Amino acid sequence: MNTASATLPKSLAVIALCWSSLLPVQAQAQESKIAWISSERIYNESRLAKLASAKLAEEFRSREKAVQELAARFKVANEALEKDMPTLSEAERAKRQREFFELDKELQRRQREFREDLSQRTNEERSAIAEKANTIIQQMAHIEGYDIVLQEALWASPRIDITDKVLKALDK
Repeated sequence: MNTASATLPKSLAVIALCWSSLLPVQAQAQESKIAWISSERIYNESRLAKLASAKLAEEFRSREKAVQELAARFKVANEALEKDMPTLSEAERAKRQREFFELDKELQRRQREFREDLSQRTNEERSAIAEKANTIIQQMAHIEGYDIVLQEALWASPRIDITDKVLKALDK
C-alpha cells in the first residue's frame, strides 16, 4: 500500500473529527440567551436621570443666568458701538473697541467654562446612573440566565430588549 492511499483515511478521519467537534458549538450557540439594553433610554427616561437633570439645572441656574446677562450686555455694547462708530473720535473709537473685545473675550471664557463644567457634572451624574444600572443588569443577567447583554447595537429586536425591565428595577 502506498503512502498516499494510507494518509487519505487518516485525513478523512481528522476532517470528520474536526467537523463533529463543531456541531456541539453550533448547538450551544442556538441555545444562547441574548439581551439588549438602550443606554440612552436609561440616561433619559429613568427616574434617576430625571432627578439628576433637575439637580443639574438647579446647580447651574445662577451661572447660566450670569452668562445670559453678560451676553445681553455684549449685544447692547455691540449695537451701541455700531451706532456711535461714525461720530467717535479715533481715540474714543479705539477705546470702545478695546472694551468691546475685552467683553467678547470675557463672554467666550465664561461660556466655555460653563459648558465644560456642565459637561463634567453631567458625565459624573451619568456615571453614577450607569454604575447602578450595570449592577442591576448583571443581577438580572445572572437570575434570568443571559449569556450576553449588549448595550450598543446597530439594530436589536424588541424581543431581546430588556430596557423596560431595567428601568423598572432602577426606578425602585
